[in-house]
Amino acid sequence: MLKEELLQIKEKLEEGYFPQWLLSDPEIYKLEQEKIFYNTWLFLAHESELKKPGNFITRMLADDPVILMKNKDGEIKAFLNSCPHRGARLCTEDYGKKKTHTCPYHGWSFNTNGELIGIVAGNKLYGENMKKSEWGLRPVPRLESYQGMIFGNLDPDAESLDEFLGDMKWYFDIMLGRSDGGMEVRGVPHRWVAKANWKMTSENFAADPYHVQTTHRSAVELGLTPNDPLYASYGHQVVLQNGHGINIITSATGRSANRYQGLPESFEPMFEKNLNKEQLEVFSKVTNFVGGVFPNLSFLSSCSGTEGNKYNHLQFRVWRPLGPDKIEIIVWFMIDKALPEEYKEKSYKGFINTFGAAGTLEMDDTENWARIIEASQGKMARDRSLNYNNVINYMMGYDNLKPDDSFIGPGTAYPTCYTDHIARSMHKYWFELLTKEEKEVVTDGFNYTNTK
Repeated sequence: MLKEELLQIKEKLEEGYFPQWLLSDPEIYKLEQEKIFYNTWLFLAHESELKKPGNFITRMLADDPVILMKNKDGEIKAFLNSCPHRGARLCTEDYGKKKTHTCPYHGWSFNTNGELIGIVAGNKLYGENMKKSEWGLRPVPRLESYQGMIFGNLDPDAESLDEFLGDMKWYFDIMLGRSDGGMEVRGVPHRWVAKANWKMTSENFAADPYHVQTTHRSAVELGLTPNDPLYASYGHQVVLQNGHGINIITSATGRSANRYQGLPESFEPMFEKNLNKEQLEVFSKVTNFVGGVFPNLSFLSSCSGTEGNKYNHLQFRVWRPLGPDKIEIIVWFMIDKALPEEYKEKSYKGFINTFGAAGTLEMDDTENWARIIEASQGKMARDRSLNYNNVINYMMGYDNLKPDDSFIGPGTAYPTCYTDHIARSMHKYWFELLTKEEKEVVTDGFNYTNTK
């Protein structure tokens, strides 16, 4: 029944009409978990968080707690954070350094390769029949990385991360691979819970510079951003594969006042070595990169600071759904490893003032996301009839904006960031995943369904 309802709204969805009940419906949320979050690549960490052998971090991969560890050979591995003896969560710390992880329940111990290496009174209790090699930690089905970004996937048959990211890699090369040594995470990720639907938060970063002048009016009044109401519109909105997208914001002149986002001039030979001509052209003109990787990874490369001085940084953020009306927000601060320590510290302090749980811009956004939830849970907003009186609007640029064929980067680029093209692309891909047919697979005598 639910699939039939979704199929009936397909045409209107593509035209920019999004039924409001899709934001708060428990059945939709359950379907999203099964069809999207259990089958797509989800961002887990950056390699710089695991600097030395024995370093570990614990994260969530959809609903599964996982532990990532660097072994003695320098390899990063990820496992379900659950002891295979009785299923207890093995590690409750967020991060640390250990050669061995011991379950607090019965004392089974595992090394950084996930191998079972110790059982309390094992020889006396289990005899010779139980083989330790068969009772190691369960590895995450797929673990791959790009430019230091580590992604996991619960579907062992999923396409490669390289294929999934597609042309987004071209833009990630600018943000993550421009300087020698790449990027590094500073501090630990900020985490908090907010009242919001994950689709709206993902879309806010990936597709919606239009909100900046209204939602973040306080930043304008404080002089942190320009007073021009079209400030965040200048540049290009670029639609990419698989629901991904990026906004390349410049200025009214088509370029930034600060070449290469204000990074030190001494870094320019480094940029020229690591990037191609077209990437350098885009990077030299950009003020902000802001966008997203479907389903729930967002990024913002911008400048922030205090006392009139601004410093570049890159933030990654994940919107992990906890329900149709609640999310956990995780935010990583990243910066070029090659930058001087003084620059890094000033950039980090500027970031804290604007983003993070107590940041001025952060509070602006979370207030509006909560208002969407509050207005989407009643009878009128959850009307599932097909008269389209209960829709929200994604029609900006639908029939009056054509691609800019002169844009030099990959993807379909539109000559303004005030448009809903990425949002409609996200909704289209969301719909494709939710309505994808299933096939029956037989393995070892057991039947189970697997997404085509």
